[in-house]
Amino acid sequence: MTDKKNKSPLAAAYAAKRPEDVAALYDSWSDTYDADMSAAGYRHPTICLALLARHLPRGAAPLLDAGAGTGLIGEWLAITGYPRVEALDISAGMLAQASRKGVYSALHCLALGGPLPFADGAYAGIVSAGVFTSGHVGVEGLDELIRICRPGGIIVLTVKNTLWDAGFATRIAELEARGVITRAEETPPYVSMPGEADTVPSRGLVLRVS
Repeated sequence: MTDKKNKSPLAAAYAAKRPEDVAALYDSWSDTYDADMSAAGYRHPTICLALLARHLPRGAAPLLDAGAGTGLIGEWLAITGYPRVEALDISAGMLAQASRKGVYSALHCLALGGPLPFADGAYAGIVSAGVFTSGHVGVEGLDELIRICRPGGIIVLTVKNTLWDAGFATRIAELEARGVITRAEETPPYVSMPGEADTVPSRGLVLRVS
């Protein structure tokens, strides 16, 4: 019997090996992404929004939605009192969908994991939901987010357990020991997509930049 899950866009995204493959996959998925993730019960955006609202005052600006996709979080940030949010994503197709929602002050088609063209401390807060996961971005993407978040600012991100156990937890501990960040909150592991079989749990993290 054919395993249908292995043919899904999500399974292909997790299996991607190169950034250009990830971008192409999300470009082709962009038209149905919102509906597909809704059907899967996608929880990361809701959890990230709750964590951000708990640790960053309303009106803080600017924010960066790093890995914005179609703008799921951007819509909610606008509603809940964060008026100036910029979007970053590797996929031009996903950003085109995000642009139609009219909630971002700027769109940046860029990949996480290398240098970013933003000034030190450019953002009051950064949210990155579902990005630090299989086939996407590993711990190598963390330092640049810290650099572009201003002192006292908040970074909210989700980390898949496979990445957490493969070096992410160690890197967070190192940065805490050096006084670069403070771990303001960490959720217990949770299943991000109850509608997808065999989903590996993730956790939410809130980091305050020193």
